[in-house]
Amino acid sequence: MSNISHKLSIKEKIGYSLGDLAANLVFQTLMTYLAYFYTDIYGLSPTDSSIIMLVVGLIAAFIFNPIIGVLADRTFTKWGKFRPWILATAIPLGVIALLAFTTPDFSYKGKVIYAVVTYTLLLLFYAGNNLPYSALSGVITGDMRERNSLSSYRFVAVMFAQFFVQVFMLGIIKSAGNGDKAIGIEKVMTVLAIIGTIMLLITFFTTKERIIPKPEQKSSIKEDLQDLTKNKPWMIMLSLTTLVFITLAMKGGAYVYYFENYVNKDQLATFIQPILEVLASLGLNQFGNDPIAAGFGLFNAGGIIFMIVGITLSKKLADKYGKRNVFATFLFISTLFIIAFYFFEKQSVSLMFYSQILHGFFYGITIPILWAMIADVADYSEWLNNRRATAIIFSAMMVGLKAGLSIGGALTTSFLGYYHYQPNSLIQTDTAINGIKLLVSIFPAMPFLIGVALLFFYKINKKMEVQIESDLKERRT
Repeated sequence: MSNISHKLSIKEKIGYSLGDLAANLVFQTLMTYLAYFYTDIYGLSPTDSSIIMLVVGLIAAFIFNPIIGVLADRTFTKWGKFRPWILATAIPLGVIALLAFTTPDFSYKGKVIYAVVTYTLLLLFYAGNNLPYSALSGVITGDMRERNSLSSYRFVAVMFAQFFVQVFMLGIIKSAGNGDKAIGIEKVMTVLAIIGTIMLLITFFTTKERIIPKPEQKSSIKEDLQDLTKNKPWMIMLSLTTLVFITLAMKGGAYVYYFENYVNKDQLATFIQPILEVLASLGLNQFGNDPIAAGFGLFNAGGIIFMIVGITLSKKLADKYGKRNVFATFLFISTLFIIAFYFFEKQSVSLMFYSQILHGFFYGITIPILWAMIADVADYSEWLNNRRATAIIFSAMMVGLKAGLSIGGALTTSFLGYYHYQPNSLIQTDTAINGIKLLVSIFPAMPFLIGVALLFFYKINKKMEVQIESDLKERRT
């Protein structure tokens, strides 16, 4: 181990980050459009959509992810533990992502069955790909600063995927289908599946696993699970990740309803027109002529651009003040700008955009830190138990991610049904409009605030980070 450099080249950091770019072409589409796809494109009721997203999602979270975590930790090949999983699932993940957003002409019952089967397979292959991919960051280097740097590269890539999906995709779907959103989304997902598969293969070929557990560190499944029950930081990160993704899924999935049913169309068109003219003069006229789609895209673009700015500050702040303190502080500040959306009038378009930008900036600072904290928890487990079980530790992130995505998505469609939302209706009741406003403000703010409170009990502070890194370097040498 002493002869292996834990410094990462730019090539390897970029190669690793492409894996998250690929995965997020799927994940961001699920988070932003799955509820809308089921209710307004595929034709399922909000109630059925909610049940599918919740039940399948929780099965994936609490069954698929732990099983894959256990198997990945016990994978031994010449390529390492986790890289072979990325290779094996690259093509299947692309294929099933396309099928999950295809709209075959079945009866209503057939549509429900098709949605259940394709969503189940999608989450299975996503777990088989993204959990080992995430665990790879825990063994690609043991250097904390390099790990923070890798997380920053990774989440700039995530922001690019999010930028495409949330900024351009609605307009492209409408344009590609000539108004038929079912045809449009199928064409778009075909292209994304091909691009994502290529990127995952690049990740496999450009990365290397440097932290290899010693033979005497092998453990049974029972020992791994016992280690988890003694690992309080792991339990906190599991809860925190679930809460974060409940918020992201809820507000991310509700924004499209907010723009299509609440925001004043004329005021939105007036506000974005100067922006569109500037972009057109630069040759950037991909937003189309629909003011709702263009406004929705520009709204997301502002948030994402400033998220990327926040991400660039993340490493420096985390290195200086510690991950826990920085994460809690900026998660709280970002939540204030989510709450503000409940108080905006439908004509207050400028305030909506400014609040989104400020939320994006402050939340962006937290994004790389969450994943780096999970890698720290894997180190903490090795430090505490003298055994390393990286993938099952990272299953906390994936369980939380899937559970949060499922609960948040199900809550979105459930609340839409509760507040009597009518899919594809030009006029919504005041009750439905109030429900949509709550879904982008008060409801998603609650999990973030609970997450901030949980971090008061997370004991891996800056001092402990340094101690763990030093002790593990000595042991590995």
